[in-house]
Amino acid sequence: MIALLILLVSGVSAEIKVDFNCTNYVGDGTITFGYAPSATICNNVISDASCDALYAPVTAGEYPGPGLDIERPFNCYTASGTSGGAFSADMKKAAIDSCPKSCGYCCQTSAYNCRNVQCEFLKKVTETEQCQIFQFTVPRLNCNTITASQCRDVNWRVIIAADCPSACGFCNEGGCVDGVLDCANDMSICNTVGLQDFVNTYCQKTCARCSSTTAASAGTGTGTCTSFIADSSTSCRAWAGNGFCTNTFYTSAQRRAYCATTCRIC
Repeated sequence: MIALLILLVSGVSAEIKVDFNCTNYVGDGTITFGYAPSATICNNVISDASCDALYAPVTAGEYPGPGLDIERPFNCYTASGTSGGAFSADMKKAAIDSCPKSCGYCCQTSAYNCRNVQCEFLKKVTETEQCQIFQFTVPRLNCNTITASQCRDVNWRVIIAADCPSACGFCNEGGCVDGVLDCANDMSICNTVGLQDFVNTYCQKTCARCSSTTAASAGTGTGTCTSFIADSSTSCRAWAGNGFCTNTFYTSAQRRAYCATTCRIC
């Protein structure tokens, strides 16, 4: 009986109760709120051992993780470091700056805290018309289901950077990332004859080949290049007629990702 009471009390005290950032509503009868995948997707800034010392888990060995409802270490958000302590914005900022993974705060770091492309945010003309234009195309994948392996995958990285930057920590990249992870290991590749098609496709950030770093970055057709990346959407002609190539409401990364040829972007 005593053991049962201990388990019950322990289960109640371990639930997420104060700060619900980086969590999703589960409501399955067992768990009400659980950590989102983005809660622990990053690495701690300082060593994990140091984070354990600064932010000791509420229950030894139990850390925030996707789908779990384990309470964050109290020091992550309270000055008292105890259950029921007053929320402290300063303590939370310190946790985000040093041990975001241990505290389940990765989604609030600068690399992960930004807006993904969504149809409802593309509001020009009318919301209904714009969503009809981009339906099933923006974003090109479900940002909530992106995995860590996709973040490293040459087939997905550039698309994710444009459509779902918060899923992979691309918020500070301006939509510009290398498709291949090791481009920067050999900078000479940027000027190697015979590899320029590869560089333009897979080493855009390292070799400054993203649309934001070219003469045609604004998508106005004023650049000096003579060849363009193929359009990834079959709707570019219709979109261009609605101002997609010239309206600054859309980012250079979006124009380049979908309609580089139509918008004449290098």
